[in-house]
Amino acid sequence: MEPFVSSYQGLLGAGVDEVGRGPLAGDVVTAAVILDPGKPIAGLADSKKLTEKKRDALFDEVQEKALSFCIARCSVEEIDQLNILQASLLAMKRAVEGLEVQPEHVWVDGNKIPQWHYPAEAVVKGDNRVAAISAASILAKVTRDREMVAFDRVYPGYGFAGHKGYPTKVHMAAVEKLGVTPIHRKSFGPIKAKLDQMTLF
Repeated sequence: MEPFVSSYQGLLGAGVDEVGRGPLAGDVVTAAVILDPGKPIAGLADSKKLTEKKRDALFDEVQEKALSFCIARCSVEEIDQLNILQASLLAMKRAVEGLEVQPEHVWVDGNKIPQWHYPAEAVVKGDNRVAAISAASILAKVTRDREMVAFDRVYPGYGFAGHKGYPTKVHMAAVEKLGVTPIHRKSFGPIKAKLDQMTLF
């Protein structure tokens, strides 16, 4: 993990991250985590760089050892109503506000901070630089991935278990052949184009 110096060092801090801004389907999922300095967790890193087996193990370990954690989301309907950026920020806000132990400051992955009352610091590539953000990214990704695997059984033929809703060739071919499901984001270009095409017939 890259060296990181924060002006909030020494305070009770939470890390918050989101997963699912890019997919065409499913909720955007966020997590906030306050780690316990007395219970270190080895191997924290950007969730996308870990194997599924390692993520699953850390998912359990983070929940067991963290001082506090909360997993939150914005729904597909909220994403379509607000846009994905605002939905992501709202979901982050929900995650931090849902912590049973409220933080004295928050590290936010990325370059934008939600509208809230917490002292906060935006950290670009924070899931590689701040352990609490890494822990949050793992909780959010494992949660969302498992949901998409479950949706694969609800909507067979789309391949959700594999691509997790991202706009792969397999996914786009399935949308073209089978149509749009209730978990697709109707405001996203490829899905909107398909819906517009369907209304012409």
